[in-house]
Amino acid sequence: MSMMVIMHEAATDEQVAHVCARVEEIGAGAHLSAGGRVKVIGVIGDREAITQLPLEAMPGVDRVVAILRPYKLVSREFQQRDTVIDVRGARIGGGHFALIAGPCSIETPEQVLAAAKAVKAAGGHMMRGGAFKPRTSPYAFQGLGEDGLAMMAAAGAETGLPIVTEVVDPRDLDVVCRYADVLQVGARNTQNFLLLAELGKAGKPVLLKRGPATTIEELLMAAEYIVKEGNRDVILCERGIRTFETATRNTLDVSAVPVIKIASHLPVVVDPSHSAGRLDLVLPLSLAGVAAGADGVLVETHPNPEHALCDGPQSLPTAVFGEYAERVLDLARWTGKTV
Repeated sequence: MSMMVIMHEAATDEQVAHVCARVEEIGAGAHLSAGGRVKVIGVIGDREAITQLPLEAMPGVDRVVAILRPYKLVSREFQQRDTVIDVRGARIGGGHFALIAGPCSIETPEQVLAAAKAVKAAGGHMMRGGAFKPRTSPYAFQGLGEDGLAMMAAAGAETGLPIVTEVVDPRDLDVVCRYADVLQVGARNTQNFLLLAELGKAGKPVLLKRGPATTIEELLMAAEYIVKEGNRDVILCERGIRTFETATRNTLDVSAVPVIKIASHLPVVVDPSHSAGRLDLVLPLSLAGVAAGADGVLVETHPNPEHALCDGPQSLPTAVFGEYAERVLDLARWTGKTV
């Protein structure tokens, strides 16, 4: 059972703490959302135990409202205002737009540094790159592991860009956390609930990709696994879903952006590279996502896509990345976002 305890505007910190303590005494979870003029306490636990608590009679409580959505903490019912995530000065959500770019896979120090410099020069906010690569074929390039992470961290330190990289296995979490600023969950792991729960305890922002056959509700439920463990800094990513269409690798579900933003307070980004799998569609799909209200774009760029070890055909050459970024950031500003 889930409900919101909405406190009076004049409720004291002691009264809020008292309600949280009473909730936790019965083994339920109390999740405080403080913002605006009132504080809201999300209560999740056993129905019978919660209903026996005299919540509305407690000092400072204004009213108690049931949360009807199956996802609780990530819903607009629980928190009306947009979540804003700050990653070493780069902000996303709540009107702040972030351009996140870099190569699909880290290959060499020279490659990753060239990509990072191109992203920084074009006004990008964060750098993406893969050191652990879950591939469809077991014979495909699987990434450089910790060596790749170290290359990314060095490029990030030189350019000042925060690092976004994927965690594939909970056993790799400690080593990835030593290098990364944002932990990415790939489409194949959207419903890896053990991994999601561990990321909820990691203390770093998480970028959660939608799986190719994952509904929007399932994506939000996956985010709930992370937030429930105490990590509220989750970025949702629409990266294309599997449909009957064969013209593209996946179908970018542009409608998912406004649907998610109506249902949830979490920031949403689009991934045009993995959606299309085609270079010529990266810019139009990026613009479509931004126009639909996305809080950011996650895109691939490589100094020499022809020789890339992973996803070269969909990667923007760094030589033209500046032109791409200018178009995307201009539209983001036009939609009212701060870039």
